[in-house]
Amino acid sequence: MRNVVIIGSGCAGNTAAIYAARANLQPLVVTGHEPGGQLSLTTLVENYPGFPRGIDGPDLVENMKRQAIHFGAEYLDGTLLEADLSKRPFRIRVEEEWIETRTLIIASGASARWLGLPAEQRLVGHGVSSCATCDGFFYRDKKIMVVGGGDSAMEEAIFLTRFGSEVALVHRRETFRASKIMLDRARANPKIHWLLNTVVADVHDVEQGIVTGVTLCDLQTGKSYRRDVDGFFVAIGHVPNTKPFLGKIELDPDGYIVSKGGARTSVTGVFHAGDVQDRVYRQAVTAAGAGCMAAMEVERFLESEGH
Repeated sequence: MRNVVIIGSGCAGNTAAIYAARANLQPLVVTGHEPGGQLSLTTLVENYPGFPRGIDGPDLVENMKRQAIHFGAEYLDGTLLEADLSKRPFRIRVEEEWIETRTLIIASGASARWLGLPAEQRLVGHGVSSCATCDGFFYRDKKIMVVGGGDSAMEEAIFLTRFGSEVALVHRRETFRASKIMLDRARANPKIHWLLNTVVADVHDVEQGIVTGVTLCDLQTGKSYRRDVDGFFVAIGHVPNTKPFLGKIELDPDGYIVSKGGARTSVTGVFHAGDVQDRVYRQAVTAAGAGCMAAMEVERFLESEGH
């Protein structure tokens, strides 16, 4: 019988593990299908407090993991496939193993939606990004491209105009999902260049190990052409990793966990942390803070039950 199982090993999950382990709860962390979370796909992180010269994303999450292990956390490589939250103790299935636990922290994150281009994943962290706040600074006075047509794309494009010499926004249609206020704000920005009825066919250059340009296709003429670009930002949304909890806890229409205050979910004894509930900030530092909150609530919850 476990006191607490933590699903996810990004900033939120690892921080929850540190706090839970220091509270002598002997947490079990299920690493998930993306061990280390979004930071494992990031190169230099410059906005996490305490690192004046920055730190590589994988190093940051690995340090957190080592810290949690030092205090007694245990890590289990695998993916959560099924969860029975109908009664306590809760039962979860990781690969072929069923585990019982008094409490559960869901810190499984949200995965960025990608375009599915052949070179895209190979250049993540080397010019391809899904987070302008994380990586915009690296493209000061450089050519930037943003793909998307929703509020996120408008917000990313506007933010990136602070850094880039130009920001090209690519969208496959002339109509947008973005709200009028965000669209108007983007259209009023003179640094944003609009490429409508256009799709990205490829990202270059894998051989050089860095983004140098893209191949675009004009959907009206059918013609393809190359455009030089240094930073390529995909802003077509995120998918919260909550599939095993569908119908088990309350989720919003997009699949994000609905918070019931603090780190609580709709099921007593189940808590949330990080991007699995946060559709606004999605930063390493906010995820870490959420992990702290979840672990402290677990500690208080177990104490109230006499454990």
